[in-house]
Amino acid sequence: MELVVNGKPLRCSDGLSLLGLLGELGLAPEAVVVERNAEFVQRSLYPNVVLADGDSLELIQFVGGG
Repeated sequence: MELVVNGKPLRCSDGLSLLGLLGELGLAPEAVVVERNAEFVQRSLYPNVVLADGDSLELIQFVGGG
């Protein structure tokens, strides 16, 4: 299936969960806010959200610093 992640096309396997995608991208779920098809996804739902072909995701990663 093909997704759009932060404005760029990304091919991934069918049936992938949002949590699985974050793992494949090397992103820590607790440090990412996800918007799927213009709606924010609650972090507690990441394991249960199954992505679909054509989904548009915006991944916002928190970066600490001083």
